[in-house]
Amino acid sequence: MLDWKVSALGFGAMRLPTRGGRASKIDEPEAVKMIQYAIDHGVNYVDTAYGYHEGKSERLLGKALRDGYRERVRVATKMPTWLVKSEQDMNKFLRKQLGRLKLGYVDFYLLHGLTKTRWESLQKLEVCKWAEKKIQEGKILHFGFSFHDEFSVFKDIVDSYDGWTFCQIQYNYMDSDYQAGTKGLEYAASKGLAVIVMEPVAGGKLAMTPPADVHAIFDEALVKRTPAEWALKWVWNHPEVSVALSGMSTMKQVMENVESASRSGPNMLTPEDLEVINKAKRKYTEQGFIGCTDCRYCTPCPHDVDIPRVISLYNEYYIMGKSAEVKKKYRKQVNPKNQAKKCVQCGECEEKCPQHLSIREAMSRAAMVFE
Repeated sequence: MLDWKVSALGFGAMRLPTRGGRASKIDEPEAVKMIQYAIDHGVNYVDTAYGYHEGKSERLLGKALRDGYRERVRVATKMPTWLVKSEQDMNKFLRKQLGRLKLGYVDFYLLHGLTKTRWESLQKLEVCKWAEKKIQEGKILHFGFSFHDEFSVFKDIVDSYDGWTFCQIQYNYMDSDYQAGTKGLEYAASKGLAVIVMEPVAGGKLAMTPPADVHAIFDEALVKRTPAEWALKWVWNHPEVSVALSGMSTMKQVMENVESASRSGPNMLTPEDLEVINKAKRKYTEQGFIGCTDCRYCTPCPHDVDIPRVISLYNEYYIMGKSAEVKKKYRKQVNPKNQAKKCVQCGECEEKCPQHLSIREAMSRAAMVFE
């Protein structure tokens, strides 16, 4: 396990505020202010990656950690595993990432988005021996991986190397049986790994104003919480979870999540609380919840479909009770050349999707609803 006390909430630098709707155009003053506010209020783990915000996230984080903030946090970033073809590539990417971050070393270094095929490729390149050398050189302090595949693959990866310090899995109350899931969480913890949770609010979907039926379920609870806090509390309730990452986009989200974290802890939810969440989960499932986390790995689409936006609006349509207003929003916000009807069912997006979503089916359903 980790040899220091990590904060319940970690700052995920994947969904920073932007200008003009472009991922690469980070609103730097606001993003820096948000990260520093979180650190000032107890957050001591910050997570980024080579590709976040089209390569700009690491650089922004380096700016945010000036003026003494670096000494107050542990920094995690990730190797772009899909780009690595040799040991020289590993050296190149780590050197570039440390340069962006303005760091001499990184506290936590992850193999990004492992799947069965990616792990097999990296094993052939002896990536773990490479990591051990970097640890000896003082460039990496802890070595781990993030994961997007089935539980059996997760177990094989955990068991195949004794040097893992930690792992990162997707986990929220809608995804408890998905990918690594609860079985993976418990297995990793039993092996002594710290477990970092990503997507505790499902890319923001579980923080949105819920549909009326779900809202009524939450209203029945004795303790009143926001939808985001219900989702975060569910993750923090698991004693195997070391830290929950939230990709926050506004100062309001940072403030609310920091406040929720101050009231967090394992085994704090009552059986009645857990039943409230189970009821909400069943209702979301009935209403067609699509677990897109807006990671944007599916973009660019070769036929210019704005896949993340289409899915987001499709979810919102059902969350808002099949709202005609969301249909109007779709027509306003999604250019005809980027609409679901442009999907030719090529499946390239599904090959890239870490959630293994049936995107082609989602585009067909969205086209029927909106177009």
